[in-house]
Amino acid sequence: MKQPKLRDSKHLHEVDYAINQIPENVVTQIGAGIVYLRYIGRRDMMGDDWGDIFAKAIGGNHLASPVGIADVEKGNIAWSLKTVKQNNPFGAKSVRLISGRCSPDYSFGIEDPHDDIQKTGEAVLAIWNSRVDIALSHYPHLRVNVLIRDYDLTNFVLFEEYLEHFNIADYEWVENSNSNLEGIERRTGLRKFVWQPHGAQFTILAPVPSSAVKFKVHHPHRVTQDEILEKIGFESSWIEII
Repeated sequence: MKQPKLRDSKHLHEVDYAINQIPENVVTQIGAGIVYLRYIGRRDMMGDDWGDIFAKAIGGNHLASPVGIADVEKGNIAWSLKTVKQNNPFGAKSVRLISGRCSPDYSFGIEDPHDDIQKTGEAVLAIWNSRVDIALSHYPHLRVNVLIRDYDLTNFVLFEEYLEHFNIADYEWVENSNSNLEGIERRTGLRKFVWQPHGAQFTILAPVPSSAVKFKVHHPHRVTQDEILEKIGFESSWIEII
């Protein structure tokens, strides 16, 4: 039976489920995709695997050519998908979301990022905000979807949050002992961003909400190569030596 549409209380538009209220049937379909990976012998999952699994679970489309930071679309909603590996997902309080490269030297002509740390940090956030604008020009409603996984694909934590602009004035930038720049939220004093001058990698530090979905996956017997070849009726004549 098709589930009724739920009203998203913030944006007031029709969606399959309200943000971070992921239905059990979607979680079950996600688990099925993970079981399949393990069944065919995979020991880990990559970002594209997560995109395929999530898109199938919600009946969406995994974009082969992402629009800005949008990875999966369904109707007027797009998701930026992240998967993070941790030893103990159930105990995770926060996660580091690698969010692309922001190069203020290219976009703002900043040759020495350490010359004016605040200016550099503000430029990094401006680049991020412009990427959000690109996605918003195609999809009026954006979410980030995070899957925390352990090292043997057994324990998982899943949550969503809105993907929106950051107010540049809300953050003070400092340099840490590794010569990376950190964005500190002025109101709370909490570290929110890390930017690495070498490589220009931008990382967002996201708290794990108490409402996150926790689930375990019990894996089947892992199929062997011989079993697969037998199932598909492999014959030596399929190999042509030239």
